[in-house]
This record gives sequence, structure tokens and C-alpha cells, in this order.
Amino acid sequence: MIPIRDENPNILVPYATISIIVINCLAWVFVQGMGTEPALSNSVCVFALVPGELLGVIPPGAYFPAGPDVACQAGAATAWHTLITSMFMHGGWLHLLGNMWFLWIFGNNVEDAMGPARFIIFYVLCGLLAAALQIMLTINPELPMVGASGAIGGVMGAYILLYPRVKVILLIFLGFFVTTISVPAILMLGYWFLLQLLGGLSSVTSTGGGVAFWAHIGGFVGGAILVNLFRDRELLNRHPYHGWRSR
Repeated sequence: MIPIRDENPNILVPYATISIIVINCLAWVFVQGMGTEPALSNSVCVFALVPGELLGVIPPGAYFPAGPDVACQAGAATAWHTLITSMFMHGGWLHLLGNMWFLWIFGNNVEDAMGPARFIIFYVLCGLLAAALQIMLTINPELPMVGASGAIGGVMGAYILLYPRVKVILLIFLGFFVTTISVPAILMLGYWFLLQLLGGLSSVTSTGGGVAFWAHIGGFVGGAILVNLFRDRELLNRHPYHGWRSR
């Protein structure tokens, strides 16, 4: 299932959402070389979050972003800045496009409820909470973590509480048959969260890399909690579809 759009009008111009998308895209082009080497590996060495480094269980730089033939320079200082910079790095084109698409669909209306300044702070805090849970629960602390999906999980956690009844249009693939369906946001986002939870539980016994499920969970739960602190009631009351009402 791929969300195409939501039936939720914009009240404000989503300056913050657009700015975050632009920053991610610029980082992909000018820092990560659009996925080419050695730019991609260098960006992971410098800007990716490695849980084991921050926990002190592996030396800084002692990991391999592109296999055993491409190692980072060991011995550098512990990179606390990666808690922030890792949110703007991605591992590939599909990773970037998928994250930015979800951010665009759900971020603009969450920004409607907060205003741009509050939304940016909210977004970063959700990313930090996502990273914190991934650091605490990962069983592969040597694997670098990149991507905006933890912070975007926070956006979706806020959306499900702000606009649970709003319909989301999904693209459905049934073999060779492709169609669309319309479901309430609470159903679509609740299903997404359940998938992350199942993935996180299954990753406890996994020894390989892959999706940072605990980051998604931490971001989603963090966003659902923080939304009550960051929403602007005056802005939200201007929105026709917030909560369980419509008008």
C-alpha cells in the first residue's frame, strides 16, 4: 500500500515542511553525491549515527559503510552531532523519495496545527527520540543509521491524533491489478505502526542489518506525546477536519 494523498486541505503554506524536504534533497545531491561512491560512504562515515559509538562499545569510526573494503577512519572523537545529521542522510534514491513523500503527505497538515517554527522544533525532537530508542534497543550497535523516517514517524504519530477521520487515498497492488482505496488516517497509520512494532520485535533475534524499526516506533510514540505540547489551539480550530469532528 502506498499513500497517494490525503483529503485534508492546507490552511497555511507549509514553509517548514518544504524547507525540510529541500534540505534533505540538497544533502543527497551535494553531500552524498546522489548515491555515488566515495561520496555516499564518506557521508555515512561523517554524518551517520552509530549506536555503538555513542554507547561507548565500539571505537569511533570502526565500522564499514560499504563493506570490508571501505572502512571509516578510526580514532576520531565520538560524533554526537550525528544525532542531528543522520536525520538528513539517506541510503539510496528509494529511501529518500519514500521518506520525502510521506513527509509531504502528512507533514503539511501537522504544520497547520503548529505553525512553521514549532513544527521544526517538533520534527527535530521526534528525530532525537527515534534515535534514542534505536540506540537503546538495537542488537547491532555497529551498524550506522541514516534517514528521516524516525522524525517522519513522529509526524505520523501527531497526524493520527490530530486528524484521525481524514481519508487517505492508498494505491493498492493486487498482482497485476492496481487500484485505489480510501481509508481513515487512523486505520492507515495504525496499520503502519503495527508493522513497525512487529518488525521491531522480530529484529530482536535478527543478526543482520536493515530497517531501523525501533527508530520508527520511538518517533511515532514521541510525536503522539509531543503533539499536545506543540499544537496551537488557535491554528487547529481553524482546521475543518481536526479531531473526530467535521464541519
